[in-house]
Parts: sequence; C-alpha cells; structure tokens
Amino acid sequence: MGHTGVDPSGGWDALADLVERMLHTRTQIAALEAEQSTLLAEAVEVSQARAAARRAAGRREGTDLALREVTAELAAAMRLSDRSVQARMSTAYTLTDAYPTTLDHLADGRIDPAHAAVIVDAGTGLTDPHTRAAYERLVLDAATDHTPTRLREIARAIAARLDPSLLTDAHQRSQADRCVKLTELTDGLSRIIADLPTVNAHGIHDRLTQMAHDLTRPAADTTDGPGDTDAVDDPRTIDQRRADILTDLLLSATPVAHGTPDRMSRIRAHVQVTIPVTTLAGVATEPALLAGVGPIDPDTARALAGAAPGWDRVLTDPHCGVPLAVDRYRPSTQLLRYLRVRDERCRFPGCVQKPWRCDADHTADHARGGETSACNLALLCRRHHTVKHATAWTVRQLDHGVLEWTSPTGRAYRDRPPASVRFVPTRPPETGAHADERQPDPPF
Repeated sequence: MGHTGVDPSGGWDALADLVERMLHTRTQIAALEAEQSTLLAEAVEVSQARAAARRAAGRREGTDLALREVTAELAAAMRLSDRSVQARMSTAYTLTDAYPTTLDHLADGRIDPAHAAVIVDAGTGLTDPHTRAAYERLVLDAATDHTPTRLREIARAIAARLDPSLLTDAHQRSQADRCVKLTELTDGLSRIIADLPTVNAHGIHDRLTQMAHDLTRPAADTTDGPGDTDAVDDPRTIDQRRADILTDLLLSATPVAHGTPDRMSRIRAHVQVTIPVTTLAGVATEPALLAGVGPIDPDTARALAGAAPGWDRVLTDPHCGVPLAVDRYRPSTQLLRYLRVRDERCRFPGCVQKPWRCDADHTADHARGGETSACNLALLCRRHHTVKHATAWTVRQLDHGVLEWTSPTGRAYRDRPPASVRFVPTRPPETGAHADERQPDPPF
C-alpha cells in the first residue's frame, strides 16, 4: 500500500487491486498445474517405453514393474507415496490425451485445476471421440461462469444426455454399494456413514434440516422458510440439531426429545426432479435431473413420479433449454413454481442453496415500479438477498432469466439458469433471418 491516510474511494480501489493480483496469481498457478499434468502424462509414456525395453530384453513379467520403476522415482523426488503419484499420472494422462482443449484452458488460466478435475471425472466412460469432444465443448462453455461445485452437476447432466446408457449402467452398479459404516473417532465420538441412493440421501438431509429449523420457531408457527419472528432460543448449531434429531429418529422412530412428535411428523422432505415426458412414458432414455445434484436414472425418476401427489408441466425453449412456462391446477402459485423450475437454486454466482429455501426477489425493486413477473424475479437465498439490498452489489435481469451482477469494484458476473447451461440441443441451432429473434417470455 505504501501510504497511510483515508482512502477516498472507501476501500474499493484497494479491493480492485487485490482482485487483480489474485487473478494474476490464479492464472500462474493454473499454468503451472497444466505444466505438471503434461509432465505426469509424459511419465506414463516413459513407463511405457521402459516396459517395451524390458520386453525387448527378453523379460516376460506379467506385472507393472516398469510403471512401478517410474512412479517410485517420481514419488521419492516429490516426497509423495508412489500410489499417490500413480493416481495423479493416470488423471493427467486422461486430461492430456482425451481432453486437450481443457488442458489448454487450464494453461491459459481460464479454468482452475478443480474445474479440470470435474470435467475429467464426469466424462469417465465417454469412449466415443466425437461424443467426448461435444461433451468437452459444452462443459468448457459452462466452466467459464461456474464454480467447480456447480460444474459437477452440469457436467454429469451433459454427459448423461449425450450417452444415456452411461448413467443407467453407473446407477445400477452404485446401487449394489449402498451400506452403513461405523468408524470410531476420538473423545467419545463415533461416525456413522451411510452410502444411499442420491434421492433418498438428499430427502433425508432436507427433512432433518427442516426439523432443525422448526426447533427455533414457536409451536404455533408451522411455516417453512426464513423470516420467522419470536424465535425459540436454542444454543445448538444447525449441524448439532440435525445430529440430535437423527439420533432420536433412529433410536426411537420419532423425535421424542424435540417437542411434540405430531408437530415434527408434519414435515416432509423436498426434492425437485425434472423428468422428460418421453422418459416418463418409457419411450426414451433421456435422464431426469435432481435439482442441485445432477442426473438420476429413469427408473428412479418414474418411481418418484408415480408416488408424487401432483406434477408440474414444464414447457422449454427447444433452442436453449430455458423453461418458458410451468403450469398446474393452482394458478395462484404458478409464478413461484416457474421460478423454482427455472432457477433450481439461489441465483447469486456460486451459490447452491435449494430453491425452496430462497426468496422470490424483485430484481428491480417493487417499491420503485418493478413488476411482479418472471422477467423481474429470481430466487435468492436469505444471505444473498441481504447482499443485494444492503451492500454495493447490484443486479439486472437480461433475456431468458440471465442475471448480470456487478460487484463493488465494477466487475460484471453473469449467472445463467441451470437448464440453459447444461442444455444439449437435439438439432442444429436455427440459422437465417429469424435466428436472432428473441424467444417469447413466459406468460406471466
């Protein structure tokens, strides 16, 4: 900084400088990570050459001794275990051989190592070069705007749409791995780990979370969501409350230590699943999508649809995948249903809060004339709702539900609806005189 005194910019100039230096450092780190991946992939080639030399010398080992020679040398030099180095070599070789454009993006600092790892991991099983190239192109487009956590869901959805059999086979294999494990920790704590089907696991966690929040509300208040008044004092954290309720439910089949069982029994788990109608009818294998997670297999989706008390019909844009309308037999909640389907999560960059834990916020303030319509509403969790109204961050809504956030330092960050990011077109985009015409807005 080099000087003292009052910063006339209120600190924003210092923050802008800090962000610039952080981005420069991030780019350098990404470039070095790309170089390391290239070297580790080269080590695979060296081990293959060593194996060929051993065979030429008349050795007939049926083991991977040549690979062990190379990994042992690298591990000793890097002060890592040889198994760890071998795993890194495998990942690096896949990255450089199967995803060269991803490696280029990493070298240029356009993505982080975590983004590259997500792309490689979610693309496992895509063996056809043309399918893999299409997958890489679509996911890299999403990676420029999304965190690795968000990208994981998007990448898995794109891979499943390009090759539906990949998802079905993986789900069938994983179902056999469900289990419950007990691990002893220290100081009187033990850990129970349950590997469960994804929909079940998210439903369990959501119901525990609802119950934990319910404990801080007076008994007369049975609403669900933030903004409650006259909260009951409870010194426990949300994690502690979830753990205590889980213990009650498993040991006594009802949360007897947490108020009236009848009150808790009214709470139901929420998961949001979008199912293509052709998949629901059993005539297609396009994957269903669990909001906030990614694709689920068609059989699980059909089972959930069969037990659901009602369905929402979703009309989507055939060119970009953005939902155009959602209808049901309750028009008073139509707009909120549409927002939950379109947004699927909080719309602040990087946030993954579930849609039913978000507020429907007016992008342009209602008090200043902002209309209550789909093109002026977006879901924001309470944390980022506060950021929008109480800090120097601003936001405006563009076409097709795209939000453009502007930071206090003047940088713009766009957040696109998840459906448009993971959309895989079934036919080439329209060209010609009408190709750029704006698609119709939802009828709200």
